[in-house]
Amino acid sequence: MAAPGSRGRSLSGLLPAQTSLEYALLDAVTQQEKDSLVYQYLQKVDGWEQDLSVPEFPEGLEWLNTEEPISVYKDLCGKIVILDFFTYCCINCIHLLPDLHALEHTYSDKDGLLIIGVHSAKFPNEKVLDNIKSAVLRYNITHPVVNDADASLWQELEVSCWPTLVILGPRGNMLFSLIGEGHKDKLFLYTSIALKYYKDRGQIRDDKIGIKLYKDSLPPSPLLFPGKVTVDQVTNRLVIADTGHHRILVVWKNGQIQYSIGGPNPGRKDGIFSESTFNSPQGVAIMNNIIYVADTENHLIRKIDLEAERVSTVAGIGIQGTDKEGGAKGEQQPISSPWDVVFGTSGSEVQRGDILWIAMAGTHQIWALLLDSGKLPKKNELTKGTCLRFAGSGNEENRNNAYPHKAGFAQPSGLSLASEDPWSCLFVADSESSTVRTVSLKDGAVKHLVGGERDPMNLFAFGDVDGVGINAKLQHPLGVTWDKKRNLLYVADSYNHKIKVVDPKTKNCTTLAGTGDTNNVTSSSFTESTFNEPGGLCIGENGQLLYVADTNNHQIKIMDLETKMVSVLPIFRSENAVVDGPFLVEKQKTLPKLPKSAPSIRLSPVAVCAGQTLQFQLRLDLPSGSKLTEGVPSCWFLRAEGNEWLLQGQMPSGDIENISSQPTISLQIPDDCLSLEAIVSVSVFLYYCSADSSACMMKAILFSQPLQITDTQQGCIAPVELRWSKCDSVT
Repeated sequence: MAAPGSRGRSLSGLLPAQTSLEYALLDAVTQQEKDSLVYQYLQKVDGWEQDLSVPEFPEGLEWLNTEEPISVYKDLCGKIVILDFFTYCCINCIHLLPDLHALEHTYSDKDGLLIIGVHSAKFPNEKVLDNIKSAVLRYNITHPVVNDADASLWQELEVSCWPTLVILGPRGNMLFSLIGEGHKDKLFLYTSIALKYYKDRGQIRDDKIGIKLYKDSLPPSPLLFPGKVTVDQVTNRLVIADTGHHRILVVWKNGQIQYSIGGPNPGRKDGIFSESTFNSPQGVAIMNNIIYVADTENHLIRKIDLEAERVSTVAGIGIQGTDKEGGAKGEQQPISSPWDVVFGTSGSEVQRGDILWIAMAGTHQIWALLLDSGKLPKKNELTKGTCLRFAGSGNEENRNNAYPHKAGFAQPSGLSLASEDPWSCLFVADSESSTVRTVSLKDGAVKHLVGGERDPMNLFAFGDVDGVGINAKLQHPLGVTWDKKRNLLYVADSYNHKIKVVDPKTKNCTTLAGTGDTNNVTSSSFTESTFNEPGGLCIGENGQLLYVADTNNHQIKIMDLETKMVSVLPIFRSENAVVDGPFLVEKQKTLPKLPKSAPSIRLSPVAVCAGQTLQFQLRLDLPSGSKLTEGVPSCWFLRAEGNEWLLQGQMPSGDIENISSQPTISLQIPDDCLSLEAIVSVSVFLYYCSADSSACMMKAILFSQPLQITDTQQGCIAPVELRWSKCDSVT
């Protein structure tokens, strides 16, 4: 069906009639009155001499969740269509998604309704289809999404803000627009009456649209979009927000899971671990076997007691709040999309972790939850359990001010604490202003550190530039962590796919790791390393290691700040851990017999001590012009004959999927060592073919690593390189 003549295509054409309707709805008392007013409005709009028609989707746009591109005037004839103009970083757009999910559960395409997401990017990084794919998975978007990278439809309709909904009739005729979040009642009212109105006229068709969900094509993985990670400095355990699996993992530093809490599906339930559920959790903080969780899409702060093995709610009521002041007891205080949490201390002299600072992304503020009675800067004594705003007006701005309530943030998403003088501040990753800010723990003053620009209303001052203060540019940073040992701040510069480091004394910001490429290089130096929208990071091992939640690569990466090498933390379960999320379930690999021709390479002894982690980096070269055999996985095996105690709870084998990014094998020396000498062997089996696949071969190599285990704490151990090429001789 060809597009009919149009009265002009901008949304402003709807404004006079829809404004009159909305004023009339304010005076309506009963649902019947509201339904009647909307029906009469549709009679008026439908009777216009010419439709206010939406433009056709431009040719060549990239689509997700569909079998093929969709045409307004071919495929959507006879449907009520909701166009959701969104950008995936926007917290208001995220807040709208539950309303759209609810609408999709109420009406299907057979009922005559279809929702289409029109992704209109704010940041350059958001124009990339792979990044939109990740967002579609992360937020469980199951309707079609089109990547309008050049915002052509946005500009033709003169859309002015994210999110904007445009409701179309069965001829592609524009009926309503809704700007911003918080219009669920109107959305359902307008949609239901539009379906009724056009059904009464026989104009609704029940044919199905070809939906092909992107998520159905993906293999399962141990982690799915991990958002944040933190370390228990006492036990060296890691706590991971496995956001896409809606769960919290507690893992030992070798990656073995101790607890899996929640998942795999979203929910909101307190209780014992096996019953508890979360919804896209983000920030985590652990102290004394208690974990606090920013349960983002439940709009809650949850408490996990590892000793009692129970989960409880300590703040929030389970629905999105609009209160920008707070002051009620936590479980009675509505909150909005908490994104990160970190422990702090009230005005007492003793460092006791009695405050939980909260990055409240949904209201663009920093809040505090009193874990014990105490004082906040410039406030009276507050009772235990009080949850209230500390800094931020609630306006989405990049505004610094000596008065914390007059300052403005723009979707604060990461927090870190530097309690010691001269810093005595919270560091804030303020994502939508692309800045890092500080909040004084003495008087609450909010100051600029790096990124952005001086105009507090300009939230488009982003880039990828190393520099000082305002001359440095970031792109939607989501995480920060303070290195007390070096007096440095590390930043997850998420949309630049880099880790940066800031000296708060000089305000100098430089790239530490990441090329900006999103290809997943799993083992490399800082300068060669890659990340994909890293969302969180933390310092461990007394300042030696930086753990990074590499969100879109579904990994936790380990950056050794002394050797400048990056590796991947393997996540695996033990027999005692209950793991609810989807894992790749594999039978234990059997070690093949080594051929007599296999070279045996004995390495120089290495001195280690209990608790240390030794890493083996494969450096294998295939003959020129050859490639790994498809469908026959090359693999490695870790053994310690006669000293099997060394390998208890370790990852004993793995695949080699790509010769250009070979895996790192981690061996954590147990705390209780049964011998002071041992030999660890790594057996490698390579299956490869010539470039034209005319000949395929197998090569096996045995590496033997003698270990000398001492009681003396060793310094940093450099990774052991396991090198082999076709030219190497047998030793």
